[in-house]
Amino acid sequence: MSVLSYVRQMSEQEIPPWLREQLSRLQQLQQNLQAILMQKQQIEVEAMEIDKALEELKKLGEDEVVYKSAGPLLIKTKKDDTTKELEEKKELSNTRLLVLGKQESRVKENLKEIESKINEMIRIGQTQRGTGPGSTGTPNPGK
Repeated sequence: MSVLSYVRQMSEQEIPPWLREQLSRLQQLQQNLQAILMQKQQIEVEAMEIDKALEELKKLGEDEVVYKSAGPLLIKTKKDDTTKELEEKKELSNTRLLVLGKQESRVKENLKEIESKINEMIRIGQTQRGTGPGSTGTPNPGK
């Protein structure tokens, strides 16, 4: 039986404190993962925009005018300076993506561990009580 189907069968009062705590941790990890994935997506979009801008800069001649955005203003800049700035931003984006990828992996591992722990605790609890998911007895989760 999955964690969610077990919990759905129980009323709020029937959920043991140990399970409530683990479910809270599970929910927090899921929220963390969602935040990481959103950040990652934003940075990936930013990196694609930087790549596109760098491609356009490569098409320009050395003496052509380049403008960059600074808030509501467009400021005239040198092509080389803008290229260097964009390459630095791209490098920073790649580093941030690498860090977020590692965070994503860690959170996913933690999620699997918590889900496994919850499933094991539920299985042990049901076996010890012998009454199924509707019982209010507390298993010994072995913390």
